[in-house]
Amino acid sequence: MKPFLPLVLVSSLLLAACGEKPAETPPPAAPAPAIGTVRFADLGFHPEREAPATVLGKNETRIAAEASARIVVIAVDSGDSVKAGQVLVRLDARDAELALARAEAGLAQSDARMAQAEAQAARARSLKEKNFISAEAVSLRETELAATRADVQSARANRDSARRAVEKCTVTAPFDGIVRTRSAQVGELAAPGTPLLTLADTSDLQVVAQVQARDAEGLAAAAVGFSAAGRVQALTPLRISGAINREARTVEARYRFSGPAPAPGTEGRLVWRDPRPHIPADYILRRNGRYGVFVVEGDTASFRELPQAQEGRPASADFPPDQRIATRGRHALQDGMKVKPEAAAAR
Repeated sequence: MKPFLPLVLVSSLLLAACGEKPAETPPPAAPAPAIGTVRFADLGFHPEREAPATVLGKNETRIAAEASARIVVIAVDSGDSVKAGQVLVRLDARDAELALARAEAGLAQSDARMAQAEAQAARARSLKEKNFISAEAVSLRETELAATRADVQSARANRDSARRAVEKCTVTAPFDGIVRTRSAQVGELAAPGTPLLTLADTSDLQVVAQVQARDAEGLAAAAVGFSAAGRVQALTPLRISGAINREARTVEARYRFSGPAPAPGTEGRLVWRDPRPHIPADYILRRNGRYGVFVVEGDTASFRELPQAQEGRPASADFPPDQRIATRGRHALQDGMKVKPEAAAAR
């Protein structure tokens, strides 16, 4: 008598006879990968920022002639410091002074005629009270008086205009400043609007910088300094423009010096430390066309997009200080993947 075949072999033969394969045992699930993590407070840093800046006066004015006359004196030169009201340029005022003399003489004549007209009008009123002259005669004298008063006003305006023309022949500084450039020469004929000098205001010096638009938000809350010639000076904020330059993608920032200011025109750098914590560029990954980092909560890794992130650049992030950020093994992660987190130092 032949021995019985094993039960498994018999089953296999029966299944083979029926055209079916035996069920395969599923492979065991891959274990969750171990990854390193670090607290955001330990990973984040505050990068130093800078932007080109220039010291400028609140006003930088081209001083121009207001009269047509020959230049006889230029009292200052490039680089000179001047005070408000100081004489800068003198023009030949002889023609203007002659016109003033004529205007003053005309005013004197008008004053004399008005005095005569006032006396005649007063006499006419007195005679009218005694019925020696008619009302029409009194009205005529009053009209003559009104006309001479108008003549006096016109003559006075002419005198004031001539006096102003004489004053225009002396060009003075409108504010405390430094002469940046001198564009006129003694002996030249100046015409109204002809630039004579360029004067930089020193009464209110400001630092003007063009800052990248992405840095403007952090700049508003930062302590800012002006770096030039190996020295950094503290600044007080004035304003940051809300308008963005379309070509350079920058905004204008203006500051005032907290202490003594350097000379206008000084070139330097606006320096500050960004108050927003940033994640180093090495930890920023790209997933589905977006840039961000993997955070770990429990045993799950989640991809968090950083909207302002760019390839190869640190990016600001707004995570809680204790948020765990994936470090070692981060490149193999996908959103929602189960992981085995291990605390690790930031690298």
